[in-house]
Amino acid sequence: MNEELSALLRCPETGRPLRISDDGTLLLREDGSTACSIIGGIPRLTQSEHLASFGRQWTRYEVAHDDEDRATFQAKTGVRLAALPGLRILDAGCGGGRYSKVAAEAGATVVGVDHTEAVDKAAALCRHLPGAQFVQADLKRLPFEPQSFDFVFSIGVMHHDADTRRVFDAVAKLVKPGGRLSVWLYRRNQWWQEWLNNRLRRRSTALPQDQLERWCRWGAFLGGVPLVNRSLNKVISFSSHPNYENRLCDTFDWYAPQYQHHHTVEELRRWFDDAGFTEISVLPPEKQGFAYRWVYERNLLIGSGVNVTGVRTNL
Repeated sequence: MNEELSALLRCPETGRPLRISDDGTLLLREDGSTACSIIGGIPRLTQSEHLASFGRQWTRYEVAHDDEDRATFQAKTGVRLAALPGLRILDAGCGGGRYSKVAAEAGATVVGVDHTEAVDKAAALCRHLPGAQFVQADLKRLPFEPQSFDFVFSIGVMHHDADTRRVFDAVAKLVKPGGRLSVWLYRRNQWWQEWLNNRLRRRSTALPQDQLERWCRWGAFLGGVPLVNRSLNKVISFSSHPNYENRLCDTFDWYAPQYQHHHTVEELRRWFDDAGFTEISVLPPEKQGFAYRWVYERNLLIGSGVNVTGVRTNL
């Protein structure tokens, strides 16, 4: 953990600065009491709890692809890599760290936060980047002073908490006046797709993870079969990514988490407005093409997102 991250850290309960113990293993409050442990150079303020499946998926699968990750980062944040040098950035829900890596390689100072031990995978992925640091913490109780980041992004994370709006509001407070926030959430599909998904996930979330992974391997197989991956996965969700391991990870990601909320563009835009953001815009999907846009715009594409970005009002 470097000095810049140490200077940023605050106690989630009191908001006051934390200091590192003499042996470098603890973060201490002003009264000398322990706020959290530092393990492997990473402050640990939480355990995986209901998000344990994410710790498994991000440490188990290799899904980072540099060119693809750079393209996805720019599409889902609305920010070009050339705009990142010198910015202090928060990756809210960093998972295995692939987007933290993109931002740090572009010249930003990045703090990646995740609720799970996925931060270990993220730290290993970014070990060559001194500008990337990681914290294991709850996004609803982030250990930072409000308005301390130039740019905050969260890609596919907030909807996996019991209360998406509560996570959004907590993360939005970290953006400086004049800074930018970009959020990607699962899109609400047609009623019959939502009904079927809820029925399937009611069963899948009750399965032991090893058993669920075996079932997801079938989804990963089907995702590589032409025609099948363009038709059946509009009814039952499984990934059609070109890489098998990504398909397996993405399919597991869909069926394993305890919580999975779906949202509308109007809903997310309203949250930005309520939180004091202006220049609010809806980002287009990364994929293009007439057929894709047709099903996307009619909320028929399972696993697609609502993606909004905005600038915090100068107070």
